[in-house]
Amino acid sequence: MRTNPSQRAGRPVGHRVATGATAAFLGLAVAFAGGQASPAAAAESSTLSGIVLGVGANETQRTVSWYSSADTAQKVQLAPTAQLKGGEFPADSANFDALGAKNTAGSGYNRSATLTGLKENTAYSYRVGTEGNWSPAYSFTTQDFEGDYDFLFLGDPQIGSSGDLAQDQAGWQDTLDVATKANPKAEILVSGGDQVESANNEAQWTSFLAPDQLRQYPWAATIGNHDVGGKAYEQHFSTPNTDNSGSLYANGNPASDTSGGNYWYIYKDVLFIDLNSNSYDTAQGGGGDEAHTKYVTDVINEHGSEAKWKVLVYHHSIYSPASHAKDKDNKVRRVDFPTTFSKLGVDMVLQGHDHSYSRSYLIKNGQKADPDEQPGAADVYPGPGGVLYVTANSASGSKYYDITAPDSSGTSGAGNGADPLNPDNYWYNSVQNQEHVRSYVKVQVRDDKLVVENIRSGTCEAPNSQVSKGDWCKNTTAAQPVGSVVDKVSVHPYNGDGQSLQVNVPKPAPGEFGWTIDGYNGLVDLGTAKEENGDHFTASGKINPIRVTDTRRSLSPWAVSAGVSTFKDAEKTFAGSYLGWSPYILDQGAGAKAGPSVPSGYDGKGEGLALSRNLGSAPQGHARGTARLGADLDLRIPDSVQKGGYRATLTITALSS
Repeated sequence: MRTNPSQRAGRPVGHRVATGATAAFLGLAVAFAGGQASPAAAAESSTLSGIVLGVGANETQRTVSWYSSADTAQKVQLAPTAQLKGGEFPADSANFDALGAKNTAGSGYNRSATLTGLKENTAYSYRVGTEGNWSPAYSFTTQDFEGDYDFLFLGDPQIGSSGDLAQDQAGWQDTLDVATKANPKAEILVSGGDQVESANNEAQWTSFLAPDQLRQYPWAATIGNHDVGGKAYEQHFSTPNTDNSGSLYANGNPASDTSGGNYWYIYKDVLFIDLNSNSYDTAQGGGGDEAHTKYVTDVINEHGSEAKWKVLVYHHSIYSPASHAKDKDNKVRRVDFPTTFSKLGVDMVLQGHDHSYSRSYLIKNGQKADPDEQPGAADVYPGPGGVLYVTANSASGSKYYDITAPDSSGTSGAGNGADPLNPDNYWYNSVQNQEHVRSYVKVQVRDDKLVVENIRSGTCEAPNSQVSKGDWCKNTTAAQPVGSVVDKVSVHPYNGDGQSLQVNVPKPAPGEFGWTIDGYNGLVDLGTAKEENGDHFTASGKINPIRVTDTRRSLSPWAVSAGVSTFKDAEKTFAGSYLGWSPYILDQGAGAKAGPSVPSGYDGKGEGLALSRNLGSAPQGHARGTARLGADLDLRIPDSVQKGGYRATLTITALSS
């Protein structure tokens, strides 16, 4: 399709469509296919090291960071790989000037630049440095800026923790090899924190940054407790939309020899918010957890509507099963965080720190949302306020923590009591796992669900530092090979008023009139519109059926109608009048009669469903009973509509006397 996408901070906006109602919501979707500037210096040789690709503010951006031995003006040179000839960059390659400063930890200087204006489905090559002194070239590939994608979440490499730097690096490298070979189109690598054992140990940082995957896939860094005690973390990573306010540092002082700050970015349909959970109380001068909850609230209030999903990332797991489960600081966070996250409609929280795998039950306001949710359920339905918390195991094998036993300190709030349905687990965890085997978490982002998998990236065999030093391992290679799945769950959220729900209606009381959406109110995906006659696009689908029940003795008339809002993709829009429908009766009952067909207003002769239209009705004296109403949707759109994924609200109303 011809495109001229609108921009938001350099980002072509594109998100999926969901529709709502005064009493319920139907989902519709349609898609169209910091430092100071470095001073200039005379040209001289400079050793360039520690190159790492990072996430940008959106899918059209990446950051690149590196170390330089000399204080020279440097840049990133970028070109589509197809334009390189004999490995040489073309004369018209894009150049992005680097910022940076002298390292406060280690020798040399840190540099970073933001690559902007990237095109979708394009292989790029880049190098850092300056004329006559370039690094080797590295490459990455963008994918479609709309639609489904996968990202990988990697827990605590903590390189150097075992005391065997080489084996820690080998395990880390092997996990990245396994994960990216199995998922070559994964689009982001998300950190659980603790990249290294010692915050300013550059030998450990060199080992952590050794895998080339960190120059090929954008790394979304997270500050762990082993990263926070120095500036090397901030020197090695450039993060987008970063807030380095004193309140987001544990000691309240960004100028001190510590790292800190929060950041956020939007990648396709996900708003990611990354927190420095090392700052959790105010005793040392920082803003504590209150500063984080305010930050998350402000970001979601300002940008939450720009994405379908909301994912938080921080290091200290508040719902984990191992050595840190009962830590005082995590009990504090377990009180401070969950209610805010539930009220803001957060979908998932990714955590590290406890070097074991767990995924929680759906947690609402610090409590299990549904007491009847079963351990290990393959599908969960959050409803309003339900949040999934995931803790990642070690990705390198440098350290594992054994699962601990629940105690009697309570089964809610900050307590660590046992799960009544599975007494060996903590009350909050649906699944807990520790085999002393490396693993990673794969997250599939889809229109109507998030799929979370914990996948083995190793066995008991080397490279597996802690096991190689004599610790136990219960994995058997034949039964649980590399690539096998430890756990898998699909999160099916709803879309609705205030909590991203697709259904929010009361059940009709006996002897009354009522209606609801029949079954699970999934997203009505109209798919990718098809061009017709060279001047417009068409798409079609069916609404989720409406079940009407009328058991009133009065046999009064009733009517159900609906109207659609403007379709929106951030600032891009098209009129709801382009949507028409043909109602019908799926199941006869309650005297139901289908409303008339309403054509799309594409030809300018009508308002389509921009006006509320009759879906079905029954006259006075109709029989009592239940009916199911359906409708075929017909969308016809001018070809002037810009490429994107659009959302609208189909408001369902019912009238009865």
